[in-house]
Amino acid sequence: MNEARPTKYVLHGGAAQHPNKENDLFFSEILKDTPAIVRVLLVFFASEGEKDAANFSKDTAQFNRVRGNKQLDFEVANQAEFIQQIDAADVVYLGGGTTVKLLAELKKFPDLKGPLSGKIVAGESAGANAVCAYCYSKSGGGIIKGFGLVPIKIIPHFNGEHLQEMMEVSKELETVTLAEYKFKIFTV
Repeated sequence: MNEARPTKYVLHGGAAQHPNKENDLFFSEILKDTPAIVRVLLVFFASEGEKDAANFSKDTAQFNRVRGNKQLDFEVANQAEFIQQIDAADVVYLGGGTTVKLLAELKKFPDLKGPLSGKIVAGESAGANAVCAYCYSKSGGGIIKGFGLVPIKIIPHFNGEHLQEMMEVSKELETVTLAEYKFKIFTV
């Protein structure tokens, strides 16, 4: 935990596993302020376990495409050692999948803010949803409450829908819309 350094959140609208220039920018941003040897914790709690191998292959390929001279050491998160894994990581990558599944898994660790402090936390689709105050989740049936680590409302996979209903929730919070392949950085 690094109290002196703020936590950098890099939130992505979806489809981060597709190789393209926009996603290269996303993964480059995640690695931008990291040391020469980067410990990346891949969190696949939003997807079904049988997809872990495919997700690992696709996500590590995306990171490796833009790593430059950095050495990347990947680890897949597990429930038993999750907090210790976060403590050892430079980057915590919350992959996409089903938002409600991810939230249910993360709620087993009620104080994630402390362990994530000073880290680079990237979230794609469900991963972005989980860290925000509110999000639109198709699989969750609409607007649902997230962890609130980033004090915004978010709509990933944005295609123009659901904006008005999101604007009505917690009006004091910024509403962020992210189309697929788009990302935004927040420092908290």
